[in-house]
Amino acid sequence: MNEVAIIDSGGSNIASLLYALKRLQTKAVLTTDVDVIRNAKRVLLPGVGAARDAMNRLTNAGLVDVIRSLTQPVLGICLGMQLLCESSEEGDVECLGIIPGTANKLLSSTSDPVPNMGWCATEVASDHHILKDIRNRSYFYYIHSYALPVSEFTIATAMHSEPFSAVISKDNFVAAQFHPERSSVAGSVLLANFLGDRQ
Repeated sequence: MNEVAIIDSGGSNIASLLYALKRLQTKAVLTTDVDVIRNAKRVLLPGVGAARDAMNRLTNAGLVDVIRSLTQPVLGICLGMQLLCESSEEGDVECLGIIPGTANKLLSSTSDPVPNMGWCATEVASDHHILKDIRNRSYFYYIHSYALPVSEFTIATAMHSEPFSAVISKDNFVAAQFHPERSSVAGSVLLANFLGDRQ
């Protein structure tokens, strides 16, 4: 059994994620194989690029219902977080519908350009185990043009022109808008928490 299955949703910078997992001594495989995904101890859903392209890839691979039915811990990353929600304004696309909400385009201004790219302080709003040992206002690396609004499923927030969901959680699904694999020590702690499922 693979320790971690990374769902190949296309357009992802997988090399840095694989390297981050390797540093945590974790075996991972990039795959669209249904059996591999179902049998993995943990599943990662990363993503970079357009929501519609990623959803088309998941649909063509027969993975939409598979992802919805997973019962092991699942972590969405960046676009992968948005794919877990109901829909995205980007291309007006229906997503996986696992976590309520719609990914909205960030508001752009001179002081808050879009995409939001770089290090942002992140406010911890929950004692969820995925955030264990992460100090409040730790900095994580973001690059995104869409985000989920703050909701009852939000466990951490960050600020662009207004607050948005930095980390969300529902049942066995958690997701981060930032890239933990590019977020230095804090990102490694979050990944370790996910891999260890520390309660």
